[in-house]
Amino acid sequence: MYIPKPFCLSLNKNLLFFKNKLSEIKTITTTTTNLTKTTLTMEDTGDIREIYIEPEGLSALLGIPSGARSIVIFAHGSGSGRLSPRNNYVAAELRRAGMATLLLDLLRPEEETNRQNVFDIPLLASRLNRASEWVHSNIETATFTQGYFGASTGAGAALMAVASSKPNIPIKAVVSRGGRPDLAIPVLDKVKIPTLMLVGSLDVPVIGMNESALEALVNCKEKKLIIVKGATHLFEEAGTLDEVVQHAKNWFLKHLIRTDNREKYIK
Repeated sequence: MYIPKPFCLSLNKNLLFFKNKLSEIKTITTTTTNLTKTTLTMEDTGDIREIYIEPEGLSALLGIPSGARSIVIFAHGSGSGRLSPRNNYVAAELRRAGMATLLLDLLRPEEETNRQNVFDIPLLASRLNRASEWVHSNIETATFTQGYFGASTGAGAALMAVASSKPNIPIKAVVSRGGRPDLAIPVLDKVKIPTLMLVGSLDVPVIGMNESALEALVNCKEKKLIIVKGATHLFEEAGTLDEVVQHAKNWFLKHLIRTDNREKYIK
């Protein structure tokens, strides 16, 4: 039977997309380089619930440990999402430190197949703004201070979201992991909140991009670039992701958590 070539290409594209998603889900419950088993269950880190942020219909994982008064929203890089094993590992450690977490897909499945959307930083930033507004309107999290954790292109989206956020949304800090904050350079002069950038020492091109972004944060009084020794872009090397966790945790504890609740978590 003859099958038109465009149909074959479309079918192959969709099959590849779902194959990648299945691989991503499997990774959550297997041990990856430098990661202990990361599961999406309650493990002294709060109850994890799947939610949907409307009207965009964005899938997200919300975890709120007992006594939480702040939340970190994760902005994932291209080709990743709420099931990212590395970001879930970081999120679990933040919940152990008393912070709630929200890991969301900034694009719907049908949008992810268009590569232009994956690198559309203004679009991703608008979705992140919508997530912050949802957090601020949700009865459980309405009073929480907010922080952003951005990876790869998600870091650019996070900083652009900060620059365009509504005055009533309490975003207090940003952390970038192997990020591309340079993608938000046109608006970085509007970013005033504390910003931490973490880059691997072997991720040479991205170091330069972060240095350029750091210089562009002209109105940010507290900004810092930390080079993690021996790490590549994904922080797969032994101990490097744990170093990211420690830096990120301390940064968020410093800027999101009340002083009287902070000391027991900071190392």
